[in-house]
Amino acid sequence: MALTGFLDQPRTENPFRAADARLADFEDLHTPLNTEMRHLQASRCMNCGVPFCQSDYGCPLHNLIPEWNRLLDLGHEQAALSRLLQTAPFPEFTGYVCPALCEKACNLADNGVTNRDNERYLIETGYANGWIQPFIPERRNGKTVAVIGSGPSGLAAADLLNRLGYTVTVIERADRPGGLLMYGIPNMKLPKYVVTRRIELMQHSGISFMLNTEGAPECLSAYDAVLLCGGARTPRHLNLENENIPGVLYAVPYLSEVTRAHLAQRPAEYDARGKHVIVVGGGDTGNDCVGTVLRQGAASVVQLEMMPAPPETRTPSNPWPEWPRILRTDYGQLEAISRQGLDPRIYETTIRTIIPAESGQIEAVETITVKRSQSGRFEPVPGTEHRLPCDLLLIAAGFTGCERSTADRFGVTPDNRGNLSAAGKSHHIRGNLFSAGDMRTGQSLVVRAIADGRAAALSIDAYLMPAQNS
Repeated sequence: MALTGFLDQPRTENPFRAADARLADFEDLHTPLNTEMRHLQASRCMNCGVPFCQSDYGCPLHNLIPEWNRLLDLGHEQAALSRLLQTAPFPEFTGYVCPALCEKACNLADNGVTNRDNERYLIETGYANGWIQPFIPERRNGKTVAVIGSGPSGLAAADLLNRLGYTVTVIERADRPGGLLMYGIPNMKLPKYVVTRRIELMQHSGISFMLNTEGAPECLSAYDAVLLCGGARTPRHLNLENENIPGVLYAVPYLSEVTRAHLAQRPAEYDARGKHVIVVGGGDTGNDCVGTVLRQGAASVVQLEMMPAPPETRTPSNPWPEWPRILRTDYGQLEAISRQGLDPRIYETTIRTIIPAESGQIEAVETITVKRSQSGRFEPVPGTEHRLPCDLLLIAAGFTGCERSTADRFGVTPDNRGNLSAAGKSHHIRGNLFSAGDMRTGQSLVVRAIADGRAAALSIDAYLMPAQNS
């Protein structure tokens, strides 16, 4: 136990593996710190009287962060894990991919405690010591629930409904459960054994998974409640004339195929080896595309972002404890800098034209600088056109809501943002139909989807068991 905590212990995250080493494979990006260092990092927590890490500025799950950090600091690892699991159903997921809103809302400001790495340590220690066991309710309540979609919101809802005594079936159209956790996030960022291990635990807890199956309206009569958790999978288009020519791909299908190929130990159908790649979009998905094409051996990669570069430090309009809207250089960009010698990002730029080769494949793109006008729209700047070689164009420009085919099958009209949310943003759409996660709220974070899935489970419980909950 370090009595002086943050006063003497510098903040130390799990370090990245060397860029050259990690670019040679799709294995975990980081090397975990040892037990002693993890305890010292937990000791930096101030045990605040008003812990902003648990507030709406911080953790959407409202994890009891000062409590389990203190227990970890004292070496009471099983007790710390137990306290964490009271609010966090899947610390192994957030421990790998959460942006850690809590750390930036910490009273230590932008030098907060390493909560994400601490979570990951606790859950991995729990698995290693056999502390993580299936949860089988003492009795079932006789009610059945279908969860359509097995991403983070669907899994979180299924987990809590099972604990409440419901018989839960998760319906997933892919060949493996996990949704974006399995196929949308690359293996180096979230190793797939982590997802598979949790799915197996849920199966042992009594949750059924129905794979290679589309959720259908027939579920509404076959189950007491149905929860739609299909995500926000409609990609934002560039609205270019020849956007569908060979060599132009959307990010999620590309990343999904690379992960499928990695798991099957076969060549990927989409291969960036030796190609000049352009990624459109500066968010997490765009960064994942950069890291993935570099591992495939791309000749070069450029990342285009329509927005201007964020400031390097907080502006007065973005004070603590808000999430800092500042310039970050993520693992993919760091790897591009290591491989190419420069940051792949070009800001305030978009694609004006896709230039095809005689073969019909993409050969190049013409970019143009854009500036935000007084009306708030991005307007092209004449005379700033620039031609870039491009054999593979990956569109990672975000999403515009749920797939319309899902909404149509269940007779639900999306709102003007493409989301399936009821009046008042409720989870309850109508009758026994509910929605949760990105399908309800729009594209967001894994941790927010988990929190929303749990909230939807409680909404279903209140609907099906009103006498018990009154």
